[in-house]
Amino acid sequence: MKRVSFFDTNIFVCADDASAPEKKAKAIELITDHQVSGHAVVSLQVLQEYFVVATRKLGVSAELAQRKVEIMSRLRVVRFQECDVISAIEFHRLHQISFWDAMIVHAARVSGAAVLFSEALQTGATWGGVTVVNPFVRD
Repeated sequence: MKRVSFFDTNIFVCADDASAPEKKAKAIELITDHQVSGHAVVSLQVLQEYFVVATRKLGVSAELAQRKVEIMSRLRVVRFQECDVISAIEFHRLHQISFWDAMIVHAARVSGAAVLFSEALQTGATWGGVTVVNPFVRD
């Protein structure tokens, strides 16, 4: 049985990165599998970061990046209130991770996700019931 899973920006970026074909294939497979089953979650932050990274670092046209963000926005999207920003700041302070990573972890927690797919965060770390999994690391 598949669990609700939160996707960090870097997984979507890998799905568009032609310079790493194995990662690209794995990211596409993972995203597609969770999208089809209805278990994929992102946040507004992920949508914003994806657009910036795709256009600036990968050279994706703004039009294509916008279309991809539109597709990503069909997933379950976490939207924050002011209290969520305060909670992420506290998480940042307590766990010594970047504020932006704390926002991602907090979004995963409030979404009810069991897994946070991320290449950037420490794989195996568990915060508030959410376990970080780097899908590109072999067991």
